[in-house]
Amino acid sequence: MIDPTARVEAGVVIEPYAIVGRHVHIGEQTRIGAFSVIGDYTIIGPHNRIYHHASVGTDSQDLKYKGEQSYLVIGEGNIIREYATLNRATGAGEKTVVGNHSVFMAYSHLAHNSRVGDHCVIANAAEIGGHVVVEDYAILGGLAAIHQFCRIGAHSLVGAGSKVTMDVPPFLLVDGHPVRPQGLNVVGLRRRGFTREEMRELERAYEIVYDRSLRVAEAIEHLRRQFKGSRHVEQIAAFLEQSRRGIIRPIKKKK
Repeated sequence: MIDPTARVEAGVVIEPYAIVGRHVHIGEQTRIGAFSVIGDYTIIGPHNRIYHHASVGTDSQDLKYKGEQSYLVIGEGNIIREYATLNRATGAGEKTVVGNHSVFMAYSHLAHNSRVGDHCVIANAAEIGGHVVVEDYAILGGLAAIHQFCRIGAHSLVGAGSKVTMDVPPFLLVDGHPVRPQGLNVVGLRRRGFTREEMRELERAYEIVYDRSLRVAEAIEHLRRQFKGSRHVEQIAAFLEQSRRGIIRPIKKKK
């Protein structure tokens, strides 16, 4: 069932019993699976694959949502698997945004006003709350739960079943309930071409970040002074500056 206001580009396949709502735009060569629902005002780029029974662009579940016109915007080359749910934003004209070439596995959830970057993996039943930012190349393990307004840094890996209530800085492997840093995401960084020297630099940078004698502003100053010209360390420093919830911390050792 395709609403007459929907715009469907060349090469799109819409399988049986799918529902496409009002003012939807589906980019070329995208495939919409059987029994899936594409909600109103959803914009889907080219070459996406949405599997059967997915629910994409449906109303925000935020109790403040009152039916205003809002959007879900999806880039190109994404995979959205069975029973995944991606909601539109709360607030007139606001957007929930997905970048390019990311994967949402079965039963994963993306809530209102959140943003997922490029090349991310949201594993089975991982739950992303409202107003969350997931940066490029981040991976959320199965059943991970991300509290609203949190930020997940680029190239980080959140372990399966983890509870995230604060910001996760880039490049880290984190795990636990609540989540704690477990060192660098070494495997992921190697796969993306980071050299041993770059990873050692990141390790030294995080020794400064997690030095309990330093305040956040002092840690940022140290990073920029000691690693001047390092784009990866600058990424950490900028993340710390922009953090509103504060970053996750190791467990304090008992004396």
